[in-house]
Amino acid sequence: MTTTDTAGARRAVPGPPRSETLSLLARMARDRLSVMTGVSQQYGDAVRLRLGPKSMYFFNHPDHAKYVLADNPGNFVKGIGLVHARRALGDGLLTSEGELWKAQRKTIQPVFQAKRIAGKADVIAQEAAGLVAKLRGHRGGQPIDISEEMTGLTLGVLGRALLDADLGAFESIGHSFEAVQNQAMFEMMSLSTVPHWVPLPIQRRFHRARADLDRIVAQLVEERRANPTADGDDILSRLVEATRNEPDPVVAHQRVRDEMVTLLLAGHETTASTLSWTFYLADKHPEVWERMHAEAVEVLGDRQPTFQDIPRLRYTTQVIQEVMRLYPPVWILPRVTREEDVIGGYHVPAGADVLLCPYTLHRHPGFWDEPDTFDPDRFSPGRSSGRSRYAYIPFGAGPRVCVGSGLGMMEATIVAASVVRELRLSTVPGYDVRGEPMLTLRVRGGLPMTVRSAA
Repeated sequence: MTTTDTAGARRAVPGPPRSETLSLLARMARDRLSVMTGVSQQYGDAVRLRLGPKSMYFFNHPDHAKYVLADNPGNFVKGIGLVHARRALGDGLLTSEGELWKAQRKTIQPVFQAKRIAGKADVIAQEAAGLVAKLRGHRGGQPIDISEEMTGLTLGVLGRALLDADLGAFESIGHSFEAVQNQAMFEMMSLSTVPHWVPLPIQRRFHRARADLDRIVAQLVEERRANPTADGDDILSRLVEATRNEPDPVVAHQRVRDEMVTLLLAGHETTASTLSWTFYLADKHPEVWERMHAEAVEVLGDRQPTFQDIPRLRYTTQVIQEVMRLYPPVWILPRVTREEDVIGGYHVPAGADVLLCPYTLHRHPGFWDEPDTFDPDRFSPGRSSGRSRYAYIPFGAGPRVCVGSGLGMMEATIVAASVVRELRLSTVPGYDVRGEPMLTLRVRGGLPMTVRSAA
C-alpha cells in the first residue's frame, strides 16, 4: 500500500448514505455536473458516492490530482466511462495500459514534438480562413450551428496536419462519435446491467456507428498502404509502419484501427468543444470579444496567422485558458485502483473507482477567486504566479498528459483570432446553452449563433 498521508491512513471517505442511491443515480442521469458540484460543496474534497453495488471515490483537491496522476500513476488504471468507451475505441492510446500504451505513445509522440507542431500552423490558418469565408456567407442570415462548424473545422485540421488525409469525405464521423459517446454514458449510468444484445435504439445506433468508424479507418489505411506519403512521418503512416512486422494480420489491423478511432475522437472533439465555448462566453462578455478583436487586428493586420504570432496573441490565449478552466473538454478523469491506497489521508480499497473532476477542481474556491466568474485576466503572468500546478489540469497531468495539448492550444488560438478579427458571433436570444458531459464536455444540442461583421 502506498500513501500520501500516513496520519489517519484508515480514515473513511464521507458521502451520501446508501439510502440515496436511487435518487443519486437519477440525478446523475439528468445532470452529472451539478451532482459533482453539489457533493463537493456538501462533503468536501473527498466524497464516496454509493451507486448500487458500486462505490466511487471522488477527490477534488490539487494534492489528490497530483498523487493520482503524477506521484503514483502506476496504481491507477483507466476507469468508468473509458472502460465502456473501449467497446468502440478498443485499446487505443486513450484506453490502453502498460506496455501496449508505452509502445503506442512511442509511435505517436514524435509527431507532436514542438518543432513539428510549429510547422502545422499554416495548415490551421488555412482551415481557419476557410471557416471564416463560410461564416462570412451567413452574415445577416439565419443562425448557424457553431458547434457543428467547429467539428468540421477540427476534423479538417486533424486530417491535414496529423494524417495527411482528407477527412471531408467522411461526413458521418461526427454523428458516429456522438452515438459512441451516448452508448458509453448509457452503460455507465445503467451500471452495465443492460446486456449488449438487447435491441434498444441506443444500442442499435451504437452498432451502426462502430461499423461506420471501422469502415472509415479501413478505407484510410487501405489508401495509405496503396499510396504512401513522401516522408511517411504522419501518424497514419507511422501506425501502418509500426505494425508492418506483426505476424498476425488481424492483430496488426486491430492495433491500427484502435489507434485511429481514438485519434479521430480525441483529435477533433476536445478542440471543437473548446472553440464552441469560447465563442459563447466571449459573446456573453462583449468586453472580452472587443479585446480579442483589437488584439487580432493589431497582431495580424490583414494577413494569415503564423506560428510566430502565437506569443503575441497573449490575451486570446488567456481567453482559451479561462474557457478550459470553466468548461474543460475532459471534464472527468476516471481511474481504478490496482491495489489499496491512501489519498489525502483517506483509505481507498483495491479495485475502487476513483474520480478526479477538472470541472469542479477548476472551480474550487480554495484555489480560485470568484471561481464561477469568466475572467481571462486571471491567467495573466502576474495573477498566475504561485498557483498550484494541479489546480488546473485541462489536459490531465503526469505520464498520461494529453500528447496533443500543444497542437490543441495553437489550433484554438489561431482559429479564435481569425474569426474575431473579422466577424461577430451572437447567441440566439433565449437559447438555453448547457454543458453536456459525455466523454468530452460539449454544448448540449448544438450552439446556434448569428453572424455579422466585426466592425
